[in-house]
Amino acid sequence: MASDSTEKRDLHTLTRGELMDLLSELGQPKFRAKQVEEWVWEKNAQSFDEMTNLPKALREELASRVTLGGVEEVARQVSLDGSRKYLLRYPDGVAVECVGMPSGNRLSVCASTQAGCAMGCAFCATGAAGLTRSLTESEIYEQVMHVRDDFNTRVTSVVLMGQGEPFMNYDATLGALRRLNSEEGAGIGARHLTVSTCGVIPQIMRFANEPEQFTLAVSLHSAVQRTRNALMPGVRKYSLINLYNAMGEYVNKTGRRPTYEYALIGGVNDTDNELQALCDFCEGTLAHVNLIQLNEVEGSKFRPSTDLRAQDFVRRLASVGVEATVRNSRGSDIDAACGQLKQRALRGR
Repeated sequence: MASDSTEKRDLHTLTRGELMDLLSELGQPKFRAKQVEEWVWEKNAQSFDEMTNLPKALREELASRVTLGGVEEVARQVSLDGSRKYLLRYPDGVAVECVGMPSGNRLSVCASTQAGCAMGCAFCATGAAGLTRSLTESEIYEQVMHVRDDFNTRVTSVVLMGQGEPFMNYDATLGALRRLNSEEGAGIGARHLTVSTCGVIPQIMRFANEPEQFTLAVSLHSAVQRTRNALMPGVRKYSLINLYNAMGEYVNKTGRRPTYEYALIGGVNDTDNELQALCDFCEGTLAHVNLIQLNEVEGSKFRPSTDLRAQDFVRRLASVGVEATVRNSRGSDIDAACGQLKQRALRGR
């Protein structure tokens, strides 16, 4: 029997087989495994005492042998538009951000896949701090459940668009997506689960071969190689022409329309030359362009483009048959950009 909590396994990390072995060791029938998993994954139990359909003696035995992991809410901000941003800390002290965005009877969550990020995007608050570590499948999943419980409503969609590059943590990301999709997890439809990548081409191709209908967003931010290299040095080795070809293969294989994320930065990627390059990149392909008004980050040299310029982009893209929308900016009155809340909390502000 483990006496020190550091020796205990987190129940989230046990496979079904390992859980059944543990319960068998405790003299329990096989059906207990499903009951335990329901409490862990569907109900997001925070203590063994909540598991009321388990015998008290079993709850006490489980508490002595395993933990429920869990996250601690370190900071929380609520926007006037109803969005809530959280800084959550895991048992080892690592902290990440996630956001809940309500809209009518829907609730969308933006979750992180890594603590920090190694990609070094020039306009990103997270990238400035570097990578601490990748998250596990259950740590990604727990962010979504924390938001669900805080809003006390079902999550209808998830975007893995928070801190980190999901495709540099591929297996845990896919595991979390499958758990979010599962009826024995969050039960969210695959087409409402989106991964956002900087454009890691080998993993885009791997993702295209997965059986589920998960959706893909690619952070493009410029269709001019020199500009993109400067803005996104972490994917410099994946050239735009190779990305263009990979996305063509992705569409051919899946039949799904990807989204290109494009944060408009005044005087950097919103010029006429940049707009023409974006039109050339997207014309004739199955794609949707999501134009984002850049969140201002303290200390950054970059500034958002104007609303008028964003509409110019929408019109020009439409003229070549490409649908584009300007993303409704949520949480602009709080630390909306990835990494901002964490940095502020660490500074004690």
